[in-house]
Amino acid sequence: MDMRVHDRRRFLALTAAASATPLLSACGTGFGGDESTKGGGSAANDVTGSFDWKKAKGKTVKALLNKHPYTDALIADLKSFTAKTGIKVEYDVFPEDNYFDKLTVDLSSGRASYDIFMLGAYMVWQYGPPGWLEDLGPWMSNSSATGGEWDQGDFFPNLLQADQWSLKAGAPLGQGGQYALPWGWETNVVAYNTEVFKKLGLKPAETFDELREISGAIKRKAPGAGYDGMYGVAVRGSRSWATIHPGFMTMYSRYGLKDFTVDGGKITPAMNSPEAIAFTQDWAEMIKKGGPPSWTSYTWYQCSSDLGAKKAGMLFDADTAAYFQAVKGASPASGKIAFHPGPKGPDGSLATNMWIWSLGMNAKSKNKHAAWLFLQWATGKEHLRKAAIEGNHIDPVRKSVSQDAAYKDKMKDLEGFIETFETVVDQTKIQFTPQEQFFDATTSWAASLQEIYGGKSAKSVLNGLANDLAPKVG
Repeated sequence: MDMRVHDRRRFLALTAAASATPLLSACGTGFGGDESTKGGGSAANDVTGSFDWKKAKGKTVKALLNKHPYTDALIADLKSFTAKTGIKVEYDVFPEDNYFDKLTVDLSSGRASYDIFMLGAYMVWQYGPPGWLEDLGPWMSNSSATGGEWDQGDFFPNLLQADQWSLKAGAPLGQGGQYALPWGWETNVVAYNTEVFKKLGLKPAETFDELREISGAIKRKAPGAGYDGMYGVAVRGSRSWATIHPGFMTMYSRYGLKDFTVDGGKITPAMNSPEAIAFTQDWAEMIKKGGPPSWTSYTWYQCSSDLGAKKAGMLFDADTAAYFQAVKGASPASGKIAFHPGPKGPDGSLATNMWIWSLGMNAKSKNKHAAWLFLQWATGKEHLRKAAIEGNHIDPVRKSVSQDAAYKDKMKDLEGFIETFETVVDQTKIQFTPQEQFFDATTSWAASLQEIYGGKSAKSVLNGLANDLAPKVG
């Protein structure tokens, strides 16, 4: 689920604090650890002979994990990994509130306290350039290190590409090193309360205009239909980067709008184009007329909870945020929540932004071979199928799991879930421009959105935002 609280300023402060210690080593390109490479380049080149799961038997891998349903499914299956490899796994689990602080400090220190860890694809833009992440590409291409059953071609290609980057600001994803592997993800769609839709004679919105109209109609009419206090659409509004990436960036992208343009390597803010200004004004108006009353404090948690508590008629956010309210017995609205791809853009676009929980390897790890075997297993078909069917590791990163009969049978009672997933999966990707100022830029963007919601001129606010960002990203 999308539970991140990661602030660029906080990140810089943490990095600066870590850099004051003599242990810091935040430079280089990310290849090779302290002891792990004999001939230069990647330590993957040191693995030779036939592939064998038992090659690193007796080793111990240390993992840093975020508290999450996907993590729960992983931990529940760790005995399978140890039985398969003879490798022991030790792990620490931290709540999201301080998980990324812990990870950032540890990586920047160069201590290699952890061999593997969870991260989002956006964090590759932060952790990749300083050389903190192992390039997994050489491991993937070495048949001595990687078993044929891992089947790289089984991943949805857009997910694998999201963790692949050249480390050059503005360069597209899908080129360069593979700095993490997709493990669990979420796409941003609309979930809605079928009961209130039926009573009010509504259908899911196919256009942004319809979404705005329906949002306002629910807020006006639902209380009279027996839903006291219900409003139209739950979307995030707190002053955080996380406000921008789900529903807002998805609809923004469906309108063909960009955060930045890149020309000759120069990055230029584009959120103040006339089209972007008009869209942002419309988004703010939608929230005023049909959004939550305390929108400026809303995170994913309030949005998800309101859908489950029948306070929101719709949710435009991560499908997982609705899933955990929709499953049987989870909330007052469970059994009455359906899924829909959401409004199309003017040209029919269903471009969708996403979040990916990925797994990465510490470039300073002293157990890279054992760590790679763990990453293979954790992102392999066998574990991910089990996690999806027996656990709550939904939104499979592998095509084979998404088509598995047992997985589909598990999800069949969630109206529209499978159909929505299959409609948007190939059109879902990271819609932002990769660059190191991502967290600062999107947090400032969220603050601008609040100002427009508060009544300031969208043109004036977004021009100011673009002027502030231009020297930072260009």
